[in-house]
Amino acid sequence: MELCRKCLTEQLSEQAYRTVSEYISLIPSEKKTDDITYRERLKQCQSCDELINGMCRKCGCFAEIRAAYSVRHCPHEQRRW
Repeated sequence: MELCRKCLTEQLSEQAYRTVSEYISLIPSEKKTDDITYRERLKQCQSCDELINGMCRKCGCFAEIRAAYSVRHCPHEQRRW
């Protein structure tokens, strides 16, 4: 797989996206962010230089998973969300 800045797993490979999506589907609804907030968070992640191959270089997580949790925040110093 080629290094991809600004890519989320859904843009990288079907298998990676499916794995991340399955994990997100297991998050209890009371801990999950709403769809609008989730999409806005992912937009912010995609504009960040720390996103590489769907992963955040600041914390090592998949951005889509971190964004799906309502209680989590962006680990960047400037806290994008």
